[in-house]
Amino acid sequence: MSYTALYRKFRPQNFDDVKGQDHIVTTLRNQLKMNRLGHAYLFCGTRGTGKTTVAKILARAVNCLSPLEDGSPCGECTMCKAIAAGNSLNVSELDAASNNGVDDVRTIIEEVSYPPVEGRFKVYILDEAHMLSAGASNALLKTLEEPPAYVIFILATTDPAKLPVTILSRCQRYDFKRIDINTIAARMKELLDAEGVQVEDKAVQYVARAADGSMRDGLSLLDQCVAFNFGEVLTYDKVLDILGAVDTEVFSRLTRAVMSSNVSAAMNTVEDVVMQGREIGQFVSDYLWYLRNIMLLKASDGNDMEEVLNISSDNLVLLKEEASQLDMNAVLRYINIFSELQQNMRYATQKRIMLETYLIRLMRPQMDTDISALLQRVKDLEKKFENGIPMAAAPVYAADGAEPSEVKKKITLSRAVPEDIEQIVRDWPVIVGRADHLLKGILSKSKPSMNDSGVLLICFEDPLHVRTIEDAFKEQLKTILSEHVGKEVDFELRSFDRKEDFGTQFADLETLLNISYDVE
Repeated sequence: MSYTALYRKFRPQNFDDVKGQDHIVTTLRNQLKMNRLGHAYLFCGTRGTGKTTVAKILARAVNCLSPLEDGSPCGECTMCKAIAAGNSLNVSELDAASNNGVDDVRTIIEEVSYPPVEGRFKVYILDEAHMLSAGASNALLKTLEEPPAYVIFILATTDPAKLPVTILSRCQRYDFKRIDINTIAARMKELLDAEGVQVEDKAVQYVARAADGSMRDGLSLLDQCVAFNFGEVLTYDKVLDILGAVDTEVFSRLTRAVMSSNVSAAMNTVEDVVMQGREIGQFVSDYLWYLRNIMLLKASDGNDMEEVLNISSDNLVLLKEEASQLDMNAVLRYINIFSELQQNMRYATQKRIMLETYLIRLMRPQMDTDISALLQRVKDLEKKFENGIPMAAAPVYAADGAEPSEVKKKITLSRAVPEDIEQIVRDWPVIVGRADHLLKGILSKSKPSMNDSGVLLICFEDPLHVRTIEDAFKEQLKTILSEHVGKEVDFELRSFDRKEDFGTQFADLETLLNISYDVE
C-alpha cells in the first residue's frame, strides 16, 4: 500500500479535530443544532488553515443520518462513509482554478434543479472561488442568491478581495485565522505519538514556527523531517539541517558584529552559513524573526517574555544582552532593511551578494539618508565624543616660512585631461543622482580622478565600497557613465586614505579644473 502524507492521513473528520478555528466551528455547530443553516457560505483565509476540510465536514454533517448532539457527523452511517470516500452524488467539489468558465457553472446550475436521491442536501464546494471568470461569476449569481431549499453552496478562497461584491453579499462570510504556533505544535506532537515517532519538543516548536500559521504546511515540513530521519529520534539540529535553517547562536553572532560595525566578522558569519549549506532566503526570514524578538524585548520590561518569544531561557539571556545594547530606532532600522532585503531577494540570482550588500548598509548608516539612518549616525558621533575623538597632529613648520616637514607633494598630471573625463568630473553630482538608492549612497562618498594613462579613476574612502561596486554595481555604474557622455567609458576603482589629503594620493581634478559643487 502506498504511503499517505500526514496532512491527508490525519485530515480532521469531525469538528472536534479542527484546530485553531473555534469561532467558526462553534457557529456552524449552533446552526446545525438549531437547524438555521445558510444557503451560501464563504470560507476565507490563508492556505492550510482548514477551509476545505471544514467544508467537507459540514457537507457530511448536513447529510448525516445519525448526527451527534453537538452537530458533528457520526462518521459511521452510509452517507458519511460515501461522502468521505468521494462516492456520494450529494457532494460536488469543483476546483475553480481549473474549471472557471461559464460552461462549468452552467453544469452546476443544471444539476441544482434535481433534488438529492438520498440525504437532505446537495452541497457544492467551490475551491479557489476567486479564480472564477467574470462570466462564470455572473452566471452563478441568481442561483447563489435563491437556490432550491435542498442546495448549499460553500465557496473557499485565499483572496476574497478578488471576488465580485455581488457574490460576497450573497454569502455568510467566515474568516479562517492563521493557526498559532502552540496549537500547531500540539497537533504535531499528537500525530507523531500516533505514528510512534520520537521527537524533541524544541524540534516540533521550530517546525510549527516555520509553518507560518498553516497546519498543512507544518505537517508537510514535518513529513519531510520524519522521512529523512526515519527510525531515529527527530532532534532540533536535524530539523535545522533538513530545512536549511540556522541556529540562534549564529544570529547572535551576526547581531554583535553589526552592532560593532565589524564587517569582517559579519562576512565570516555569512561565509559559515553558506558553507554549511543553509538556504539564504530562509536565513533572512529567520533573522527577521530574531530581530522581532529583540524589538519585543525593547518594547517590554523583559519579564515573562520566554513564552511570548518562543525561545529557550539560555537564548533569552543572550537576547536581553543584545537588546540592552541597541536602541529601538536601530532595531526598527534593521527590521526595515531586512524586510526590504527579503522582498528583493525573491528575484535575485546572487542572493549571497545581496545579503552582504544589505549587511554593509546596516553597518554603514552614512550610506542611507532616511531618518533612522541619520539617528544612527548621530548616536555614533555621540559615542565618539564620549570616548574622545582622536585629533591629527598639526604639521610642524620650519623657520622662515619654509615647507612643513610633514606635508606631501600634490599629485600632478603629465597630460591634459580628456574632454569626456572633464565632463564627468564637472557633472559628478548629476551622475551620482542618477544611480539607484543604494548605489547613490556609495557614490556620494567617492571622488573622480585620472591617472597618467588617461583612464578615469573612481576613488572611495572605504575599500569595502570598492568591493561592493565590483560585486554588485559595476555594470550599472558603467551604463550610467556611458549614457551621460554618449560613449563607452573605461574606468578603474581605487580607495584612498581619508586621513590624508586626497591630492597627495590621486590627481585632484576638482582643484586642477577649478570646479566647485553646489552642496544641497
